[in-house]
Amino acid sequence: MDNVVLIAYFFSLSILFIFGLHGFIMIFYYNKYKDVKYVPKDGVTPNYKVTIQLPLYNELYVVERIINAVCEIDYPKENMEIQVLDDSTDETVQITDKIVEQKKKEGFDIQHIRRGNREGYKAGALKEAMKTAKGEFIAIFDADFIPQKQFLRKTLAFFTDEKVGMVQTRWEHLNVDYSILTKAQALALDGHFVIEQTVRNKAGFFMQFNGTGGVWRKSCIIDAGNWDGTTLTEDLDLSYRAQINGWKFIYIKDFTSPAELPSEISALKSQQFRWTKGAIETAKKILPLVWKAKIPLRIKWQATFHLTSNFVFPFTLLAAILSVPLTFIKNSGPHQLYFAVLSIFILAFVGTFLLYLFAQKDVHSDWRKKIVLFPLFMAGSMGFAVNNSRAVFEGLMNRKSEFVRTPKFKVVDNDDSIAGKKYTNKKLGFSVYVELIMAIYCLVGIVSSIYFLEIAALPFQLLFFIGFSFVSIASIKNAYSKV
Repeated sequence: MDNVVLIAYFFSLSILFIFGLHGFIMIFYYNKYKDVKYVPKDGVTPNYKVTIQLPLYNELYVVERIINAVCEIDYPKENMEIQVLDDSTDETVQITDKIVEQKKKEGFDIQHIRRGNREGYKAGALKEAMKTAKGEFIAIFDADFIPQKQFLRKTLAFFTDEKVGMVQTRWEHLNVDYSILTKAQALALDGHFVIEQTVRNKAGFFMQFNGTGGVWRKSCIIDAGNWDGTTLTEDLDLSYRAQINGWKFIYIKDFTSPAELPSEISALKSQQFRWTKGAIETAKKILPLVWKAKIPLRIKWQATFHLTSNFVFPFTLLAAILSVPLTFIKNSGPHQLYFAVLSIFILAFVGTFLLYLFAQKDVHSDWRKKIVLFPLFMAGSMGFAVNNSRAVFEGLMNRKSEFVRTPKFKVVDNDDSIAGKKYTNKKLGFSVYVELIMAIYCLVGIVSSIYFLEIAALPFQLLFFIGFSFVSIASIKNAYSKV
C-alpha cells in the first residue's frame, strides 16, 4: 500500500511539475518579445460599419450601465449598430425595453432582440443575431463591462490588415479592492491577461478571444464555422477554429476594458466551473484538429498545454489527499532518496510565482503590495480543486450542463453591497461538504507534520488547509446569510 501511495503522489506531482515549469517558458518568451509592439498600419481608424452585441440574461442591475456606456463610445452613430441580445426571464426585459426605446429616440440604431428559448445559451444568442447583424465587424461586451470611449477607435485600426480576424483588449478590474476575494481574482486574471495572452500573441502561438472586450471580423466568424453552443466556452472554441483556418489575432495589452469581478464565492465557483468544464470540452473537440492542421509543431505543443491546463485540478486534489499518509510513510521506513527527489518539484512553484510576479510588475506601480497576496491566491487555487475537478470529470464524461451565467450586482466601490439583491445563490452543494472535510483532513496533516517535525511539508499543508477552509466556510456563510 505504501508503494501505491508513493507512486501516485510522485505521478501527481509530476503532472503539476510539468504545468508549473511552463511558467518559466512563458517568462522566457515574455522577455524575448517584450519590446515587440503591434501598431496599426496607418494609425487611422476607417469608419467601418460595426455591430456591437450585448448578450444578456437576467442583468437588471447592470443592463442600463452597459447600454449607456456603449452609446457613449466615440464613433459615428450612422456606422454603429447595437444589438441587445436579451434572453432574460425577469424584469430585466422591461428595463431593457425602456432603455432601448430611449436610445432610439436619441438617434441610435439599437435593437432589443428576444428569442423564444435559450437554446445554445450565449453562443446561440450570438449566432442568431449574426443573421441580422449589419456590421462588417462585431464587437461583444458582457453586461458587467464598461467599455472605454475610444474602444472602437483603438481596436478597429488593426483591421486594415485583412488577415486580422479578431482583436482582444485586456480586462481591467472595477472592484479589485472590494474584498480579499476580488483581490485574489485580479491577481489570477492579471497572470493570464498580462503574461499568457501577450506571450501567445507575440510568439505566434494560438491565443483566445475572452468572450468579451474584443472585436471580430464578421467574415472570420463565418469562415470558422460560426458560434457553437456544444461547449461551455464558445469563445475558446471559435478562437481555435479561426486560427486553424489561418486568421491572425491581435492582443492589445495597453488598452483595457474595465469589468466587475464576482463579489461572492458562489458566483466565482459557478464561473470557474463553467470555464474549467468548457475548456475540457473544447480540448476534446479541438485538439484533434490542432494536431491534424498544417501548423508548426511548437504551436501544436503550446495549444496542447493551453487547452489541457485545467488537468492540474484533479492532480492538486490527489496531492492534497496523499500528502497526509505520506507524512506517516516517510517516518516509517527508508525512503530518503524518494523524498530527496521530491524536492525538485519546488521548481514548479517557483515558475508559477515568477509568472504572476512579472505580471504585477508590468502593469502595477504598487506591485509589491499586490504580489504579497500570491500565497493566498495559491491557497485559493488549491481550495477550488474540488469544484474544478468535478468540472474536469464532467467535461471528460460528456455530461452536459446548463450555461450558468455569473451574476452581476453593480458592486464597484467599498460602500456597495449585494444585500437584498436578487441572483445570490443560497444553495449549498455537495462539493462544499467535501471541501470542509478536506479542510479538516489537511489539519490532520498539519498536526502530523508538526509531530514528526516535518517542517518542509508544513507550508504546503498550510496552503491546502487555508484554501479548503476559506472556500468551504465562505460558501457556508454565503448560503446561510440573511441577505
